[in-house]
Amino acid sequence: MDALVNKRIKRVMKGDQDAFAEIVELYQHQLFQICYRMLGNRHEAEDIAQEAFTRAYVNIHTFDQNRKFSTWLYRIATNLCIDRIRKKKPDYHLDAEVKGTEGLNMYSKIANEEELPEEELMRMEVQERVQYEISRLPDKYRAAIVLKYIEELPLAEISEILDLPLGTVKTRIHRGREALRKQLSNL
Repeated sequence: MDALVNKRIKRVMKGDQDAFAEIVELYQHQLFQICYRMLGNRHEAEDIAQEAFTRAYVNIHTFDQNRKFSTWLYRIATNLCIDRIRKKKPDYHLDAEVKGTEGLNMYSKIANEEELPEEELMRMEVQERVQYEISRLPDKYRAAIVLKYIEELPLAEISEILDLPLGTVKTRIHRGREALRKQLSNL
C-alpha cells in the first residue's frame, strides 16, 4: 500500500489534484476516528481531519517518501488535536471571584481534606473493633498479623523476629486473616 500511496504522492507533487483526492479517500475514515477519539466531538473531529488533509496537501513537498505517509498524516492530525484541546482548556485562577457570589474566590471550591466528624467517629469505632478482634486472636496468629499489617514489616523480617520458617509465617498470617474475617463478618 505504501508503494501505491508514494506513486500518488509523486503525482500530487506534479500538480495532479485527483491523486490527492484518492489519498484522502484512503485515509479519511481512519483519520476522522483518531481525531474523534482525541476530541470527543464529531464536528471538531471533522474540522481537524479536514485541516490535517489541507496541511498535508500544502506541505506534501516536505514529506520524506522513505517513511510511511500514514504516520506523517496522523502526526499532523494529532498535533492539530492537541492544539485544539489546549485552546479549549479553561483558564482558572484560584484568586478569581466565583460568578454569582460576593467575595468568594475559587479557593472556596477546593474540597476540604479533613473528614466530617461523623466519618471520623465511624473510622475510630471500626479501628477500635478491629483492634479488639486482633487482641482476641490466638497469640501465634496475633503476633504475625500485628507485625505484618500494623507494623508493615516484610515477611523475611517477621520470620526472623518470630524465629519461624517463612512458610510458617505465611500460614499464620493467612490463618490469622481468615479468623479475623470470621470475627468481623457482622461488622
